[in-house]
Amino acid sequence: MNANHNNGFSGFFVTGTDTEIGKTLIASALILKIKALCPEKTVFGFKPVVAGTYRSGNNATANEDLESLKLASGYSGNASDLCPYVLPTPAAPHLVAQSLGITLELDTMLSAFHALHQNADCMVVEGAGGFLVPMNDQLDLSDFARALNLPVILVVGMRLGCINHALLTAEAIAQRGLTIAGWVANTLDPAMPFLNENVQTLSNRIPAPLLGTVGRLPLPQQHTSNAPYSLEAMQFAAEALDLSRITRLIT
Repeated sequence: MNANHNNGFSGFFVTGTDTEIGKTLIASALILKIKALCPEKTVFGFKPVVAGTYRSGNNATANEDLESLKLASGYSGNASDLCPYVLPTPAAPHLVAQSLGITLELDTMLSAFHALHQNADCMVVEGAGGFLVPMNDQLDLSDFARALNLPVILVVGMRLGCINHALLTAEAIAQRGLTIAGWVANTLDPAMPFLNENVQTLSNRIPAPLLGTVGRLPLPQQHTSNAPYSLEAMQFAAEALDLSRITRLIT
C-alpha cells in the first residue's frame, strides 16, 4: 500500500550531533525496525546530498551511505535514486558543490524526495553532517527538514563534548518548529568516562524519549570507510532500538 499523500508524508528525519557519528547506521536500523513492526509497509531511505564516493567492485561510482540505505530499504533500483546530489569529495557539501560549479537547490531535493515517496509508505530521511550544514549561500539542511516537516530523530555520538553538541542541536530543532520524536545514543567510544551518566544527563535534558543506546559494533561488523554497513551491523543496531514510545507515528 502506498502512502496517502493527502494525509501528509510519513516517516522521520534523522539528524546528528556531528559528522561520522553513526547517522547512517541508525537510519538503516530504523528502516529495518519499522519494516519489522509494519511488514505491510514499504520503507525507503533518502539523503538530500552526499559528499564522498568510491569505486565499487564493478568499477561504478558509489557512496557507502546510499548503499547502506539501499540495502536496508530492500530497494531494487540504483542507490543514486535515493539522493539527488552525489558529490565526489568528502567535505562540506556546499563547498564541494561550489568547486564543481553546482548550486545545491532545495527544490531539487524536495522533488527527488517526492518522486521516491510515491513508491513508499514511509521515508527515513538522513541528513548530511550536522543539522545546520549549509546547502548554499542562503539555506542549510534545517531548511530542508522544515520543508519536509517530519518528526526528527536525533543521533548523539557518545564521546567527550556530546552533551553540549546534543543540547545545542535539540535547541536548534525546536527553534525551527520541528518535533524531536526521540533520540538515540550511539556508542563511539566504549571507554568513554561516565558513559551511562552522560546518557542519563541527556535523558534528563532532551525533551524526547531515549529510543535506545547502541553499543559499539562487534569487531566483524565494525564500519570502514568506502564500505556500506553490513546487514548484520544494521540488525545489531536495530535490536537496541525501542520504538514503543513513538509507535503512533509509524502505524
